[in-house]
Amino acid sequence: MAEKTVYYIEGDGIGPEVWKAARPVLDAAIAKAYGDTHKLNWEELLAGEKAFNETGEHLPQATMDALSKAELAMKGPLQTPVGVGFRSLNVTLRQVFDLYACIRPIKYFKGIESPVKHPERVDMCIFRENTEDVYAGIEYQSGSKEARKLIEFLADELGAKIDLSAGIGIKPMTPSGSKRLVKKAIEYALENDKPSVTLVHKGNIMKHTEGGFRAWGYELAENEYKGKVVREGEKGEGVIINDRIADAMFQNVLMYPEQYSVIATTNLNGDYISDALAAQVGGLGLSPGVNMGDNLAFFEATHGTAPTIAGKDLANPGSLLLSGTMMLEHIGWTEAAHLIHNAVEKTLAGKKVTIDLASQMADSTQVGTQEFGEILLSNL
Repeated sequence: MAEKTVYYIEGDGIGPEVWKAARPVLDAAIAKAYGDTHKLNWEELLAGEKAFNETGEHLPQATMDALSKAELAMKGPLQTPVGVGFRSLNVTLRQVFDLYACIRPIKYFKGIESPVKHPERVDMCIFRENTEDVYAGIEYQSGSKEARKLIEFLADELGAKIDLSAGIGIKPMTPSGSKRLVKKAIEYALENDKPSVTLVHKGNIMKHTEGGFRAWGYELAENEYKGKVVREGEKGEGVIINDRIADAMFQNVLMYPEQYSVIATTNLNGDYISDALAAQVGGLGLSPGVNMGDNLAFFEATHGTAPTIAGKDLANPGSLLLSGTMMLEHIGWTEAAHLIHNAVEKTLAGKKVTIDLASQMADSTQVGTQEFGEILLSNL
């Protein structure tokens, strides 16, 4: 019997609701595809508000210990206060377990009404570096002694001109961190017969960080994938590797999405572009994702906790469900994943959907989170 243990975190806000709707669909798809020969063993871990209420800690050591030995994990959204309070739990998990690749496939589902004319042309997978850049979390508040000390050092030692009242952030990017991310993107392109990998950066301005990412990406491709990867405009066969300036890329994915298939990019650029692409195909409600390292793959809903609708049976469980579907593909249970994709398309065609999708679909009927999950289940 094929069994896999999946550690899961419900999450805050709408987390418990989307879990209740999504998890039965995952289990039912596996049962339909394989009978009793395949099984996921679910083990809950505490994090976020639920953990704090039960243990007094937002991220208990028991959770960290379990994840340190895990292969697969899933979670709902975790709340992080803006500007105050504890550091982001999401970022902490990514840093501690070196989940350096945030991977988000963006593809159109038939039936969704999109703000763009041809959403069906969008079929991209974003590889976003997940531990460096702004996610390193090195910053100092305006007026703090740490900020002043750093500003004075930069002025005295390096001649930088910075107002003493400035808040200061450090943007570290390394050759090794950039190369391993680009390597994952290239491997994905080769394994899935994708035509290109595009390095997205702002290297025209930040020459030694974003520009470094671009240079290191090309260096990796040339040194490790000779004969398999070829630069745009050069002779040869294989996956084309090219690069685009970040602001130009935002225009390109709107105007010429069919020209791009795999995107490898830095942390902040990836944050922006993945959400922008999700908007082109119907929003975050149907956008899956995984944060992956060399040992642990952590699949999670890409949306936030949505506290204003929490507990009101309004949330869309699709992002969590499709993240679980990514997990099934990751472990090779592709038949079950295929059943879920078909069920999602059939459900959208029936036009009985949650409020976020109903607002984008003419002649649709709004249903609650739980009923949407039950419809998905019946359409397997």
